[in-house]
Amino acid sequence: MSFPAKKFFSYYRPYLRLYLLVLACAMVVSSLSLVFPLLVRYVTSEVLTRDLSTALNDVYRIGGIMLLIVAIQTIGTYFVDYKGHEVGARMERDMRSELFTHMQKLSFKFYDKEKTGQLMSRLTNDLLTLSELYHHGPEDYVNYLVRIIGAFLIMFNINAPLTIIIFCFLPFLAVFSLYFNKKLNEAMKKNKERIANINTQAEDSLAGVRVVKSFANESIEIEKFNHENNRFLESRKKTYKAEALFYNGFQSIIQLINVTVIIFGSVRIANQTLDLADLLAFILYVGFILQPIQNLAWMSTQLQEGITGFQRFMEIMNLKPAIENKPHAKKLPEVFGKIEFRQVSFHYEDHLNNVFENLSLRIEPGEYVALVGPSGIGKTTLCSLIPRFYDVTAGELLIDEMNVRDLDLLTLRKNIGVVQQDVYLFDGTVIENIRYGNPLASDEKIIAAAKQANAHEFIMSLPNGYYSEIGQRGVRLSGGQKQRLSIARVFLKNPPILIFDEATSALDNESENIVKKSLEALAKGRTTIVIAHRLSTIRNAQRIIVLTEEGITEEGTHSSLLSSNGAYAQLYSKQFELQG
Repeated sequence: MSFPAKKFFSYYRPYLRLYLLVLACAMVVSSLSLVFPLLVRYVTSEVLTRDLSTALNDVYRIGGIMLLIVAIQTIGTYFVDYKGHEVGARMERDMRSELFTHMQKLSFKFYDKEKTGQLMSRLTNDLLTLSELYHHGPEDYVNYLVRIIGAFLIMFNINAPLTIIIFCFLPFLAVFSLYFNKKLNEAMKKNKERIANINTQAEDSLAGVRVVKSFANESIEIEKFNHENNRFLESRKKTYKAEALFYNGFQSIIQLINVTVIIFGSVRIANQTLDLADLLAFILYVGFILQPIQNLAWMSTQLQEGITGFQRFMEIMNLKPAIENKPHAKKLPEVFGKIEFRQVSFHYEDHLNNVFENLSLRIEPGEYVALVGPSGIGKTTLCSLIPRFYDVTAGELLIDEMNVRDLDLLTLRKNIGVVQQDVYLFDGTVIENIRYGNPLASDEKIIAAAKQANAHEFIMSLPNGYYSEIGQRGVRLSGGQKQRLSIARVFLKNPPILIFDEATSALDNESENIVKKSLEALAKGRTTIVIAHRLSTIRNAQRIIVLTEEGITEEGTHSSLLSSNGAYAQLYSKQFELQG
């Protein structure tokens, strides 16, 4: 992937004035540092060679100038360090917000493939190293460029031949650095992948810690974590090997430069073509050149980590959402709730078989429909097409005679309520989780929704009522309590179309009865599709649709389907035998 330089530098734009001030300040600090060797040279060649009785005033004057330079450098360095880091942190915040916002737009297909730990690593570790590059990169390179060019011009004025000999080493340093930069870039990218794998493994194990402990499989999780941890170690060892070769080789070349200065400088003093004061200034300026070059070598790690982080950032940003609004997408007017599948086919990936083919189905406004069939047959998939969590592969899906592809996604999904078997509650309070159904709802409406969902009584029994903390994913609540909160959330949303995805199958009988009453209350007057595993819960459905590998094989009421002795009757009898 080519490096998108224009995009990379675009993040400076909001803070360009402040950052240019930081760079200007860095240039002033670097320029002032070049004055020190000149002052030393002046003192040793001019002041101390005159009558020492009259030299004291000049020494004090030069000392005062040096102290003033130190004060200016201290203030300037403070400003550069503080404001430079602040700019980097602001850019990091902007990029993290942009990345998270983009992730929210990506469809289920993206999240079906990606691991949460990998995405977390891109949001945190990658952008943290990138922030350091944004701050230090231009600032340090400008700083060092000023020092190297300034020192070269002064050294060339002192002794041109010796300066040229020293600068002949720089091409070797450049080639050496380019070679190892490539090696380090590959190693850094591998490191980021491996640490992301550690995050993924840790997140997976910690999120499922209750399952781990229930099976007493702590040792298995530790082994899996240690495997990823050791892979990261091996990756780091390769990085350290490349760094050691790079840095030590670089240091050796720098030592050769120092040896060259001492030998050739001494020869020129012996030949009386260079005096001692000039050699002293020359040695100081060589240090001014070598320190930036050495620091640039050290910065290569930061540069490679930052570039790798930006490449990983752009990998996500370049992904287009699989499901987007069309230009001029229609806003849904008043929704009656008619749903129609016309010759619909669907598959998850091009290389996979269709989940269903040429399926046609019509659901009338306000109708209560149950969808049944063997596990894995595609019931949830079928319902996921209605709010466009996925798009149909072929055919049309219409709501109130309008193709869902032509509708605005936000208004489409605001008119559909989904109650799932696997309830997701956010870390926070009860009232915050119910309010998720309508962020603008008042406390009174939230309480009314909880009462409609038969949740008010158990909420009031909690230590702090509606302001009780429920923990991540609602771990402090029972399955039935969590389900009732999710139903209250949908009551508050008040959508005209409802989808119940096996909402009671994981509950005990007592909880199921309570939740079933809540669901029936919620379904009144709305178009409702129920995906049912327990067939006894959908006896009162106006229409039961049986989905098999051949598509829709039967439709009818509970009693008519039993009397026809078809696929539904077989499913029902098998379930009755198991329960018996």
